[in-house]
Amino acid sequence: RIYLTQGVVLWFVSLPVQVAAFESTAPNPVTWLGVAVWLAGFVVETVADRQLVRFRADPASRGRVLDTGLWRWSRHPNYFGDACAWWGLALVSFSAWPGILTVLSPVLMTWLLARGSGKPLLEKDIGTRRPGYADYVRRTSGFVPLPPRRT
Repeated sequence: RIYLTQGVVLWFVSLPVQVAAFESTAPNPVTWLGVAVWLAGFVVETVADRQLVRFRADPASRGRVLDTGLWRWSRHPNYFGDACAWWGLALVSFSAWPGILTVLSPVLMTWLLARGSGKPLLEKDIGTRRPGYADYVRRTSGFVPLPPRRT
């Protein structure tokens, strides 16, 4: 009962994967676009997570804000990469007719990462723990990697 909501959300966001697994449509340009978007998202998420792990492991970074690498362009590049991976999976499922019906799956996942439980929860009190975070917020895109703004 406690995990019912999470189970329903997981089932819903995995619909593109379920549809793609059961459709026997030959790969087409939309399929390959989906694979490319998924791969790009996977790479961005992996690189961002690796940069974060290295930053946290360095004692000199204690209390500082990670604002190099992908983190210079986005405050949450790992979440952006994750969202891209979900959109890539959805595009693969869109290759076949029933797949287009799953469009709300990546929409929900992107919303959860950018506005729901991902980014907002992390940013809730980080400014009190990391000096310079307010400046980082002013100059860095919240989700989609963009060139840093001038402050």
